[in-house]
Amino acid sequence: MSAEERRESVVRAAITEFARGGYNATSTEAIARRVGVSQPYLFRLFPNKQAIFLAAAERCLEETRRVFAEASEGLEGEEALGAMAEAYQRLIVDDGEKLMMQMQMYAAVAAAEAAGDRAFGESLRTAWERMWSDVHIALGADENETTSFLAYGMLINTLASLGFPSDHRVWSGFHISSRPAGASGGSAG
Repeated sequence: MSAEERRESVVRAAITEFARGGYNATSTEAIARRVGVSQPYLFRLFPNKQAIFLAAAERCLEETRRVFAEASEGLEGEEALGAMAEAYQRLIVDDGEKLMMQMQMYAAVAAAEAAGDRAFGESLRTAWERMWSDVHIALGADENETTSFLAYGMLINTLASLGFPSDHRVWSGFHISSRPAGASGGSAG
């Protein structure tokens, strides 16, 4: 296996481990073990734990961005909005680690900011801004639509992360297609 293939394996394993344990509670040993490499080899691929986390978080944002782009391709307005919402719901339902990694990413950046480390989140802010721009264009460059879409997505992420079942009253203000599938959560963005 090439170094690039190993690096890809580390990113996938890191998404799983960081989604479950967060930045501080996840050890690089756990990531190395999941990949089947030694910690010294892990650090030949990435300089430190922060670099691994950032690569995993950037990948998560990039995959979400790709899902939105593929869903909205050739569509406009309400059709694009609906397609992106449905695609995001499938992403979250099919791969709950994406939702948890997003939530861990926000918590890790907020903790770094609180500790005075603004640089930690810079690449993630850039990746999130790219996603915002793509959504903005897909929704006809309407700032209100973009803000509303992403705001509802964040609210849905929060409610799904908290485990509210789809029939709970907190979902009553959402269109039925935006509610999580089943009692285990999931969402549309």
